[in-house]
Amino acid sequence: MTGDAPTEPLEPLAFRPRVVLASLSGEADAAWARAASEYAGAAVLGGIALDEPTREAARELVARDRTEFLPADPVAFVDEQLATLADAPLRAGFNVRTTALDPLREVAAVCRDRDAFVEINAHCRQDEMCAAGAGEILLRESDRLREQVETAAETGATVSVKVRTEVPGVDLPALAERLETAGADAVHVDAMDSEAVVGDVAAATDLFVIANNEVRDEASVREYLAYGADAVSVGRPSDEPAVLERVRDAATAWFAEGVES
Repeated sequence: MTGDAPTEPLEPLAFRPRVVLASLSGEADAAWARAASEYAGAAVLGGIALDEPTREAARELVARDRTEFLPADPVAFVDEQLATLADAPLRAGFNVRTTALDPLREVAAVCRDRDAFVEINAHCRQDEMCAAGAGEILLRESDRLREQVETAAETGATVSVKVRTEVPGVDLPALAERLETAGADAVHVDAMDSEAVVGDVAAATDLFVIANNEVRDEASVREYLAYGADAVSVGRPSDEPAVLERVRDAATAWFAEGVES
């Protein structure tokens, strides 16, 4: 795949522009997504903790001055937030953290009914969340991660998995293959300082690959898309119109060139 502009993706994750607003815990809500909707084709709200172990971890994170969504009813919160975006010109998703399958099944069904996608968080590396059994620890406990993917996929929801590179002992391309078999539709890769791994994941699977980390300008966009990513995502600068405009324009130009060639 390296070096060639990807072709138009198949459903269920076809959106334009090929820019995603990446979730920011405690900050990425419907108002945040709508404010940047002219620059992105998709937005991942959340993350949100769904069960008591992850909610307790979230409370511990708040106690040390991190931001988290802690509504009384997480499933209702997801539904309300997605409903607010029903008329927004972008595809919404919701990043979730859980150790239990029942609330994941409920949220996946909400996402299905709201024409949104559910994104399973195997990315958060905060000690409290990993100790609870969610986030990055799922990359090492891949059977549990596969079970979460299967549970969400069985509802008919579109399923993405947020992952990160550079986790010792984790072969990310091989894991992505297993997640695809389990029913995942997309993988959202935080490349850290291993950008080429995006290409390895893209080559190993037919998953829709979203590349994340330091996406700021034309050069970073073109690097990830040249590796075979289907889209790029913007995290912290998602409230900076100047950055978003550069990223949107670069992604749009890349795929226009691919169509014309």
